[in-house]
Amino acid sequence: MSSAGRVANIGPRGRRRRALLGAAALAAGVAILALLLVLGVDRGWRALLVVPFWVGALGVLQARAHT
Repeated sequence: MSSAGRVANIGPRGRRRRALLGAAALAAGVAILALLLVLGVDRGWRALLVVPFWVGALGVLQARAHT
């Protein structure tokens, strides 16, 4: 579908908020990953980082798509 056929369901303020939340979640995920790697934590615990990376990706992608 072309971008001309889409209607944004959030305004600029909402998009900015989603982008910031997404960027913060991605940054938190990277920081926590680095900490867990330095501490030598088991791989299973690092798998829990799917959550902040998922939230971060959703926020950034939704902000870009205006949804």
